[in-house]
Amino acid sequence: MFESLDDQMKHDAQAEASTKERMLKYVLIGVVSVVVVCGIFAVQFIK
Repeated sequence: MFESLDDQMKHDAQAEASTKERMLKYVLIGVVSVVVVCGIFAVQFIK
């Protein structure tokens, strides 16, 4: 599958970047969700 160790290392580096991107995406989704829920509760509290 890989012709050399260098190719394997490049593949591993790309997989690591995608893992970081995935974690960043989940963190952003969590933050946005919390902001939306807090906004809904704030509107209900003001009424």
